[in-house]
Amino acid sequence: MGFFIEVLLGGLMAGVLYALVALGFVLIFKASGVFNFAQGAMVLFGALALARLAEWIPAWIPALAPAALPIAFVLAAAVMVALAWLIERLVLRQLVNQEGIVLLMATLGVAYFLDGLGQTIWGSDIYSIDLGIDKEPMLVLDKVFEGGILLDRIDIVAAAIAVVLVLALALFFQRTSTGRALRAVADDHQAAQSIGIPLNRIWVIVWSVAGFVALVSGMVWGSKLGVQFSLAILALKALPVVILGGFTSIPGTIVGGLIIGLGEKLSEVYLGPMVGGGIETWFAYVVALGCLLIRPQGLFGERIIDRV
Repeated sequence: MGFFIEVLLGGLMAGVLYALVALGFVLIFKASGVFNFAQGAMVLFGALALARLAEWIPAWIPALAPAALPIAFVLAAAVMVALAWLIERLVLRQLVNQEGIVLLMATLGVAYFLDGLGQTIWGSDIYSIDLGIDKEPMLVLDKVFEGGILLDRIDIVAAAIAVVLVLALALFFQRTSTGRALRAVADDHQAAQSIGIPLNRIWVIVWSVAGFVALVSGMVWGSKLGVQFSLAILALKALPVVILGGFTSIPGTIVGGLIIGLGEKLSEVYLGPMVGGGIETWFAYVVALGCLLIRPQGLFGERIIDRV
């Protein structure tokens, strides 16, 4: 029983990490109606910026060494906001009122550009981010189950961060005038502009927030796996989460992430030995395909009704 609960919790924690990346996808789609193919590259770029700045600050100003990581985080957040402003000014502003496929291809181009730019500015080695969290797993419930249950401390921190981000973003969209303006822009660009909503400013805001979410995701994943260019591939694991939870639902990303993470771990541990393993690599995509066939808008997505 203890082993089953350990696998269960491990799957849930992995799902939370997927959901952190998926939040960026949902945020931009919810606010602009654009699927941001560059989200994975933004996660990598933010993680590289944080890791390298945390290295450089003590070398430049030794007196700031004890606070290098918090300062690096603030500077990296500023870099992500500046990046959002440049994307809006140089790319999105030129594509106002264009078809969704045009904007999708634009984000694909931004993704490849960020991959190259990140390597040019920050380097291409594997870097580490030290959050000061003990790497040793934490043993809990050792008096309840024989051998206890092992939990990764970074996973617990990631779960807390994800909950805070989801609550903050949900309140932002539902309770603020800017959040309502973002939803109006997503429904219809031209209608939003006709009632005085500044589309360019709205896009800068939403890409800035998505950049911050990408930075937080990159910080957590970089601390866990190291900052390397394979981090950008994590976006592919977040796609099934978005499809399952719904492209327009922020809470849905958490539910979708938990389902995907839990299903992956349980299937790999209990079904993998029967089929030779490898279930973890394709399980999420099979679930996403099934969701598209049965409920294309996702579990929590808004139904699309076309009136003739």
